[in-house]
Amino acid sequence: MASSAAASVRPPRPKKEPQALVIPKNAAEEQKLKLERLMKNPDKAVPIPEKMTEWAPRPPPEFVRDVMGSSAGAGSGEFHVYRHLRRREYQRQDYMDAMAEKQKLDAEFQKRLERNKIAAEEQTAKRRKKR
Repeated sequence: MASSAAASVRPPRPKKEPQALVIPKNAAEEQKLKLERLMKNPDKAVPIPEKMTEWAPRPPPEFVRDVMGSSAGAGSGEFHVYRHLRRREYQRQDYMDAMAEKQKLDAEFQKRLERNKIAAEEQTAKRRKKR
């Protein structure tokens, strides 16, 4: 027992200086505090967060087991199940509409870029011809 008691005695840790609590008043001060904290130990690795993936709804199920019928006598809990299914389907449709709109805007942007590039080439060729 004496050996285990001697092994469990540790030297006291050096005490850290108490840091003053600084509450940033704006975004610039918050950024400044973060940079100061990072620069205290420049050898430490800095965590760089990954780009968040875009949210996508769950795909519709392959096989629906609980098909709701229009028979009378549905329980009071069935409405909530129906409501959740309806909400999920509306989210999926909104997502598909948003993605279609985004693709359309991207295609228009690419066409506009191509037109601008052709117009710039024509102007350059015209000026080159004048020289």
